[in-house]
Amino acid sequence: MERIKFAKMNGLGNDFIIIDYEDFEKIKLTPSELALKLCNRNFSIGADGLIIINSETKNADVSWIFYNSDGSVAEMCGNGMRCFARYVHDKGIITKDEFSVETLSGIKIPKIISENEVRVNMGMPILETNKIPFENDTNDYEYVTRDGKEFDLYAVSMGNPHVIIFVEENSKECALKYGFEIENDKLFKEKTNVEFVEVLSRKEVVLNVWERGCGITLACGTGACATVVAGVLKGILDNDVIVHLPGGDLNITWSGSLDNTKQNVFMTGKADYSFYGEIDI
Repeated sequence: MERIKFAKMNGLGNDFIIIDYEDFEKIKLTPSELALKLCNRNFSIGADGLIIINSETKNADVSWIFYNSDGSVAEMCGNGMRCFARYVHDKGIITKDEFSVETLSGIKIPKIISENEVRVNMGMPILETNKIPFENDTNDYEYVTRDGKEFDLYAVSMGNPHVIIFVEENSKECALKYGFEIENDKLFKEKTNVEFVEVLSRKEVVLNVWERGCGITLACGTGACATVVAGVLKGILDNDVIVHLPGGDLNITWSGSLDNTKQNVFMTGKADYSFYGEIDI
């Protein structure tokens, strides 16, 4: 049995366990097995995901290993990235305020704005349906649920797959009722995150998310980014939007348009510590 140290952090209530790679190497478990063990809210620490810091990378200043609570690999996580960025900066692993992080969805650039606020250059949205991946010729799709409910889906990738649904009814109730079904639909061969969005104005939305591999969470950074991209392309949102999530607010900025989609998305929000601890594995 090995005792390892960890930090518990959250980005708007989307929570993560962060451990150093040196501690991970002591454990005779795969990252997937460790995520399943540590993220269990009934028998362990509990979290939406596990982040393992890896400072040995040739392509960026630092890299991470990220797994969802169900043991599946996550290519990218916006809230997790803000927490990761603050943690490695606070520990002195990275001393620059702006630095590069290698992820499975490419290089991301976080910037420390203040003590608990981080801005992340999330890169450009991916709209080619075969790269999302989304089994359809266009991003738009008229979806009919098993109980006959019709939704207009809009697929976007922010390094991980998302489908955005703008609704007039309660977005949380929609996420609870239809999130699992849509996540696991055959249209999405790698499954998908599902965003249900209530538009308050061109500059403000309410977002509830069913996250792939997690279910309902209090916030989803990549989902907020994908939502603004979809809203801009559908002509219903401006380029700078406040996204209200159950855990708090994110500011999302994208200067793109239908004629110019090759623009980076920027996400700004909080990253907070919950607690530090040690656990026997």
